Amino acid sequence: MSTVNAAGTEQLYQALGLSRELETKKDNSLQLEDFLELMVTELTHQDPFKPMENSELASQISQFATVSGIDELNSSFSGFADSMISDQALKATNIVGRNVLVPVNTGNLEAGGSINGVVGVSEPASDVTVRISDASGALIREIQLGTQSKGEVNFSWDGLDESGEAVAPGQYKVEASAKVDGETVAPYTLLEARVNSVSIGGAGQGLTVNLAGLGPVSFDSVAEIR
Repeated sequence: MSTVNAAGTEQLYQALGLSRELETKKDNSLQLEDFLELMVTELTHQDPFKPMENSELASQISQFATVSGIDELNSSFSGFADSMISDQALKATNIVGRNVLVPVNTGNLEAGGSINGVVGVSEPASDVTVRISDASGALIREIQLGTQSKGEVNFSWDGLDESGEAVAPGQYKVEASAKVDGETVAPYTLLEARVNSVSIGGAGQGLTVNLAGLGPVSFDSVAEIR
């Protein structure tokens, strides 16, 4: 049964020859107690030659209870979701100031620092290589990791180019390649970044972690906390 508002209820009372006025609810909707009282009144004043069928009465009560139950269930789930987000946000604040591994292909090089990460291969591979490029796409450095078994291998770039000169701080693109059975493949890369803060999204949105020099990424995308 759909929600019956106060105005519709008053009209029904007038049709029954009653002068009683319903108290206006804060949410302007008919509550279960009001519905039952109205139903009793209707039965009292019904035409004895055309009485309401018992099945019809039971159906209306059942429909009202179902709608009321769904509303309460929705409220309960909403409260549960809010509680889960708050709990997750509390846990997420513990990683502020720590480093995490995230699936991005751009790393932030700070002055005197390095860009660290891992390369993952799904099966044994040879000639595993990490390439560092600047914003224009120019190759800055190649890091040879050789032959690797299935799994992940760590790498680190010290901020030096091929000639051993330090490059300017900023963002650099990181890509990996490898050979499996003679075919060139692109292993996945995870780069390390420091968490500056955590943000709580609006309704239907999750948490985001704000990474130093890189900006926000989804909290769910964090692969490892270091």
